[in-house]
Amino acid sequence: MRIAVAQGCAPGLDALDAAAAQAAERGARLLITPELSLTGYVLGPQAAALAEPADGPAARQVRRIAARHGVAVVYGHPERDGAAVHNTAGLVGPDGTLLAAYRKTHLYGDQERAAFTPGTQQVVQADLDGLRIGLLICYDVEFPETVRAHALAGTDLLAVPTALMRPYEFVPRVLVPARAYENGLHLAYANRCGPEGDLDFAGLSCLAGPDGEVRARAGAGPELLIADVDPERNAAARAVTPYLTDRRPDLYRTIARSPRP
Repeated sequence: MRIAVAQGCAPGLDALDAAAAQAAERGARLLITPELSLTGYVLGPQAAALAEPADGPAARQVRRIAARHGVAVVYGHPERDGAAVHNTAGLVGPDGTLLAAYRKTHLYGDQERAAFTPGTQQVVQADLDGLRIGLLICYDVEFPETVRAHALAGTDLLAVPTALMRPYEFVPRVLVPARAYENGLHLAYANRCGPEGDLDFAGLSCLAGPDGEVRARAGAGPELLIADVDPERNAAARAVTPYLTDRRPDLYRTIARSPRP
């Protein structure tokens, strides 16, 4: 499957529409946009005011955009569910059908913890064109357990909308390719770039392959990456580096314990 990773896609539906049109023009079947792509990341107390239900007006607009261009879309938005507000990534199919929605489980810093309620579902997936796509958001991917759970659940491509700021460039440069390699899957990391509020986002979006090789890499500015995902490469990589089959889960029970102070 050909995918597009939209780095620095400006917040809002107009920018999403333009990115979807460009992705479709370049033959992509799936477009992945950054974290909170409909609103921007630096929200503070506005997160609650901007939050909409999973089937709210903005979500319906995204579904229309996906159907108009015939391209699946991963997008981010603040989602309201009763009194709770979640940092959510939705996956809409190329026909406009909502295929999956994932609520960020690992919130980063005081700003996110004040604005959002963490999700509780570890693995969220959907199948598209024979490819099993999984969702995480930004900080989630920095925990090895989250990506391993996806690998064990059969995820072929892990889509990670992101808002990673400087000076943490080591995450896309080192950690993301390592996560892809140690789990034998493709990992698409779609970051913001440039300043927003008092933050400066690092860019460096990428598609890392199951062999740890980075198949496409953005720089520091806005860019639409195009890359191909082949699930057969996952099987080949896992045959060469059989981490999943050589695991010893009986030895890992202490992992769930809290660290000693």
